[in-house]
Amino acid sequence: MSFSMEVASPAEIKAAIEQEVKPVPEELAKLKEVADSNVATIMTLDVESLEKRREILQSIEAFGLNTMRSSSEKNSLLQVSVGNLSKTGDEGGQVAKGLTELHIQLKDLDPSLVDFAKSGFLGKLFNPLRAYFLKYQKADSVIADIVVSLDKGKSTLKNDNTTLEIEQQTLRDLTKKLQKEIQLGTLMDESIESQIESAKLRDEDPDKIRFITEEVLFPLRQRVMDLQQMLVVNQQGIMAIEVVIRNNKELIRGVDRAKNVTISALKISVTVAGALYNQKIVLKKIELLNQTTNDLIAGTSRMLKNQGAEIHKQSLQTNISVETLKQAFADVLSALDSISTYKQEALPKMRETIDQFRELADDGEKQIVRLEKGHKLGL
Repeated sequence: MSFSMEVASPAEIKAAIEQEVKPVPEELAKLKEVADSNVATIMTLDVESLEKRREILQSIEAFGLNTMRSSSEKNSLLQVSVGNLSKTGDEGGQVAKGLTELHIQLKDLDPSLVDFAKSGFLGKLFNPLRAYFLKYQKADSVIADIVVSLDKGKSTLKNDNTTLEIEQQTLRDLTKKLQKEIQLGTLMDESIESQIESAKLRDEDPDKIRFITEEVLFPLRQRVMDLQQMLVVNQQGIMAIEVVIRNNKELIRGVDRAKNVTISALKISVTVAGALYNQKIVLKKIELLNQTTNDLIAGTSRMLKNQGAEIHKQSLQTNISVETLKQAFADVLSALDSISTYKQEALPKMRETIDQFRELADDGEKQIVRLEKGHKLGL
């Protein structure tokens, strides 16, 4: 069967099985050669020879019998084996029980069904988030045990599939052998029938023709029908095994999904629930803080309003007297006039003082020069 993502129908599976067990052209050529040889032996049979007749009849009687017996035994064993193995995946199987228990635990821990914002007396007495996480911790160990049980069931399913695949291959081999025997019988049937018609036209011994027709062709054709029926039974067995194998694989994938997706989704859901609850607490605190801020702003506004009015009132009540300002300006102007008069009177006196200092400096310079000259003369 070629690679495909499509789910095969039973008819497609049957067609694929028939194609796999169908003899290839090289085998058909060999079967044709054997059939021609056998028919030649039958047609040249000495009817009077009891030993030769017995030999051919025994060969016809034993034709395909071992393959049919082996197929029947294998199908009987498979009926019990498949029945027992298929119980692994039914409602009483370990995997099915584990998945059911996991579903119950997950449903019980669904955070969307918990009222984390519970109010009233019970809400104040019991913290809903703390109670939920205590419940989750208790269920966590139960979920861990369920996962262990699922892993064991998964291993059992894999072992079952290995056993079924071996049995299926054995049944395929038997089916291939049946197909070859059916092909050989069909080729002999067609050849014998053709040879009989030719013998009738040649007016050969009627007893020989009757013996070949009734004692050889009839049981041969009967055996071919039996082989075809067994072939169909084997094909049904192969398909039944294939269905069980695929169901087991689907259960194995279900276990993997339960472990990798479902439990992870539960953990994420629990984490998100806790985060959302904490966010709700923070939002409530922010609301309280905003309310306090609004109260502070309102209080400050009232204070500004009242105090501003008082300030304006006080400013009107404490105006400076105009007479006081006039007297202050008069005093300042008088002081400025006094300073100006003082400067005018002081200027001539300052000039006289400067001249007197210059005269003194000139006299002092003359004395210094005379002293320096006397020093040079050694006086």
